[in-house]
Amino acid sequence: MTRQTRRDLGLLALRLGAGAVLAAHGTQKLFGWFGGGGINGTGQAFESMGFRPGRATALASGLGEAGGGALLALGLATPVAGAAAAGAMAGAASVHVPNGFFSQKGGLEFPGVLGWTAASLGVTGAGRYSLDHVTGHRLDRIWMIPVAFTVSAVAAAALIGKRVKGLAAAEDDEDA
Repeated sequence: MTRQTRRDLGLLALRLGAGAVLAAHGTQKLFGWFGGGGINGTGQAFESMGFRPGRATALASGLGEAGGGALLALGLATPVAGAAAAGAMAGAASVHVPNGFFSQKGGLEFPGVLGWTAASLGVTGAGRYSLDHVTGHRLDRIWMIPVAFTVSAVAAAALIGKRVKGLAAAEDDEDA
């Protein structure tokens, strides 16, 4: 087995694992599968966490996770898929930051690792065993990496910033 084959098999395994986990979490939000709340339940939960409007945020988060995860697993449009999933995980991590790092205390470990993995795959590429390779990398161009990650970072920062401001305003109202 060549080094290239080992690399491509490793990327395939990583894409399938991370993509499946992301897609499953996204379908919880979008469709209520696997014990999830669906758009309405997730939207209400997001509202309670300070994301407004909750339903729109649930839709965006679900699409970033389910769509990004499915595309990562397939190895299709890998820069966009990685950026979308990483952006969704940045939003999730922002909720868990106050609880520290480790998951057993509700920390950001899980969304952080998923986001980091998605971002790394988006930058690295899907490898030979992917739809990107089959399509001649039509949806995996070098210029897509900075564009996709910039758009994702700006969107995630805006969403998180809006949440932080809303939570601060709500806290000020409680103090008054």
